[in-house]
Amino acid sequence: MLNRTFEYRPPAPEPPERLGLLDLLARMKRNPLECWTAEVFREPVVKPRLPFVDALLIHDPSAIKYVLLDNAANYRKDSIQRRILSKGLADGLLSVEGERWEVQRRTLAPLFARRTVVSFGRAMLKAAKRLSDSWRALGPGALIDATAEMTSLTLSVLALTIFSDGIGDDIEEFRAAMNDYFGAVGRIGVMDLFGVPDFVPRPGRTRLTRTMVYFEGVIDDIIETRRHRLACSAQEEDSKDLLALLLGALDPSTGKPMSLREVRSNILTFLSAGHETTANALAWSLFLLSQAPEWSMRVQEEAGRELSGPAEGLADRLIVTRAVVEEALRLYPSIAALSRTPNEPDRIGSFDVRAGSLIVIAPYVLHRHEALWDRPEVFDPSRFLPEARTRIPRFAYLPFGVGPRTCIGSSFALQEATIVLAFLTHGFEIDLVPDAEVWPLQRITLRPAHGLPMRIRPRNAAHRGE
Repeated sequence: MLNRTFEYRPPAPEPPERLGLLDLLARMKRNPLECWTAEVFREPVVKPRLPFVDALLIHDPSAIKYVLLDNAANYRKDSIQRRILSKGLADGLLSVEGERWEVQRRTLAPLFARRTVVSFGRAMLKAAKRLSDSWRALGPGALIDATAEMTSLTLSVLALTIFSDGIGDDIEEFRAAMNDYFGAVGRIGVMDLFGVPDFVPRPGRTRLTRTMVYFEGVIDDIIETRRHRLACSAQEEDSKDLLALLLGALDPSTGKPMSLREVRSNILTFLSAGHETTANALAWSLFLLSQAPEWSMRVQEEAGRELSGPAEGLADRLIVTRAVVEEALRLYPSIAALSRTPNEPDRIGSFDVRAGSLIVIAPYVLHRHEALWDRPEVFDPSRFLPEARTRIPRFAYLPFGVGPRTCIGSSFALQEATIVLAFLTHGFEIDLVPDAEVWPLQRITLRPAHGLPMRIRPRNAAHRGE
């Protein structure tokens, strides 16, 4: 267990007791994470008084199970969430509903089967080794932005495992464009809350449009490169990555392939959601370890022991490292909130809900709820060690969602974050720059608002690949 003589409380907004409408709207625009009042961290279900929507905030595990699993067919993604995801992702797995979702889910599921994900371990180590080499070339005491570095690394992992022809000519240009995309598309404005039609101009729309033109160009190049290679080679087995699966996918009922729009949307889904969430989990993990020397030492010791062993099954052996990642995802879940709308009237606990009302489940709140966690504001990875994790209620921890629409790439992301964190922690001392301003900002994902400026110093110990 963690030595309680030192308990680190990571930065987070102080929940207000109440909010007026104007204050709520201002906070929603600035950072939705600051809108949660103290009541929601204490009560299992809260019905806020909002003038523009009938809403219910649910942070009771049994009620969450009911909405996301038992009666999931009655709860679709709400209009605000669909509007946020409409730019570029509208025809992909993250956004489609009904039969279209079922077809795409079945098509993509084989890529993320456990055996396939485990086989990606070597590529993840290779990407970590490349980053390690570039860090060592910078010299001792070099200054990096861990957020940007983790974003570049996770894009490299995707290039090595899922898009084997690469991701454009300039991965840094792609990373910068992705950062602009999330910064623009993830904002929830007053017009969204009031249901103003999407054709009404919104701030930042022009920049978002330019970014989408860039992405479509990159994705079209990826598709054309693959089609050309397949046409020139009889060895189709050389290209069994996600792109090959998408291009070869057929609708079981009609025998038709996915449309170009569907292929584009799913590529963008995996390039964005597939790397942004993992990058944030890694960045927050590095930050938290920099503030908790005891856990940093434990991860380093475990990595020194396990990285010298076989790559096969490595992530399963990194028990302490995985616990750190899972605790980082508890404190800073990549998806801070999700929402649903009932198709038909229903009853959740003692509350009647109308069709078309807004049901909100916020992992950020759920993971810090006073009724569900001991010392919820404290960084304590021991919660996720084998002897303790069985005490966590099943629906009290949702870093990847739950139910039919749980994140299809969750095992991929968790394996990647665990392997990379062990590799980098074993190879480097990574310290936050003094007086750095660290603050969680909610857009689509929960990211460090000002990046994470850190100093890196190579360790002398050698391990796999170094």
